[in-house]
Amino acid sequence: MAQVDYYKALGIEKGASAEDIKKAFRKLAVKYHPDRNPDDKGAEDKFKEINEAYAVLSDAEKKQQYDTFGSNGFHKQYSQEDIFRGFDFSNTYKDMGAGGSEDLFSRLFGGAFARGATGGGGRGGFRSGVPKGADHEMELTISFRDAAHGAEKQIAFRRNGQREELKVKIPAGVDNGSRIRISGKGAPGEGGGSAGDLFLILRIVADPVFIRDGGDLFVERAIPYSAACLGVSLDVPTLEGDKRIKVPAGIQPGTKIRLKGCGIKALGSNAKGDLYVKISVHIPEALSSEQKKLVEELAGKGL
Repeated sequence: MAQVDYYKALGIEKGASAEDIKKAFRKLAVKYHPDRNPDDKGAEDKFKEINEAYAVLSDAEKKQQYDTFGSNGFHKQYSQEDIFRGFDFSNTYKDMGAGGSEDLFSRLFGGAFARGATGGGGRGGFRSGVPKGADHEMELTISFRDAAHGAEKQIAFRRNGQREELKVKIPAGVDNGSRIRISGKGAPGEGGGSAGDLFLILRIVADPVFIRDGGDLFVERAIPYSAACLGVSLDVPTLEGDKRIKVPAGIQPGTKIRLKGCGIKALGSNAKGDLYVKISVHIPEALSSEQKKLVEELAGKGL
């Protein structure tokens, strides 16, 4: 199935509550159910979209991954089988006034349904899925620049009593606490069940130059009093190197100058945040006799 925006598929905003997500899904599931739209390929495709969207957005872990990494990043980590793993079709369609059967969902989603979906203890005629192995977590510390630009890291961990190593791609734009899922690197499943997953929890080292707020960056530059009065050009740091900006005459301390698109790339998107240069005015702690005389002259003129 082609990738879709799950929020748009359900006609809701990203900040929608769990109850709003459920209500939107139930309304659309009844409207586009194949039993009510026989031989309507468009309705069938829409029905598949909203079920996939709900399977993700109704699951706290999958929703968090989708919100963090965006559609592209999410689908690099989750196969369709992963998306439907643990999704209880029997309870989902219970009392909705629209039929739900294993045959229907197996036809629509193929092997992903048979391997991934579970059925609430056999209710509604569904098979209970084989338990998946436990998930594991480990922390990975990366630099601020690696989080901003993306990187490839070699990690080592113990699994089944053995040391394993692998290379992991860190997508550009991850933030402190972001989780990266590595499929099948958790505990082994029992009775033929699939292995659990390994989740990397990212810890990002603070940068000495930039302060981050989402996709935006902030830096502070101090200028002399004379430059604040007369204006000045100065170089400021960005993630791509220094850029020259013009500080207008008469700027007030604390004013922020915006450099559009010089922030951090959003996960799963090419859009970037902005960089803000906060201007402060440097007041010297001591003056030479000549400087003091000049300042006194300015004071006499009302400055």
